[in-house]
Amino acid sequence: VQLQASGGGLVQAGGSLRLSCAASGVIFRINSMGWYRQAPGNQRELVARIISDGSTNYSDSVKGRFTISRDNAKNTVYLQMNTLKPDDTAVYYCNAVITGALTVHTYWGQGTLVTVSS
Repeated sequence: VQLQASGGGLVQAGGSLRLSCAASGVIFRINSMGWYRQAPGNQRELVARIISDGSTNYSDSVKGRFTISRDNAKNTVYLQMNTLKPDDTAVYYCNAVITGALTVHTYWGQGTLVTVSS
């Protein structure tokens, strides 16, 4: 299974970006997909996650500004980021927990940089 993330870039504070992450490979079931981020000097943290039943989790710092959604037919998850702040600057990593032919495994995408200028 591979995760291909896209959509990062440079944006001014108050602007918007949308991240996409597509999963490909032998996939029986996507248990969850989501986004984590890591800023310089900080630990990787959960930003948002969507579970197989459609329920979502958000970090308190992005609630009301970010929206996670998915396209099941495309095995793709999206993160719409609005009202971006300089504190949102980080490398964003796509994450997926996937049931394959034999096991459940956690996968990570390559990371996409989001830079928010003040």
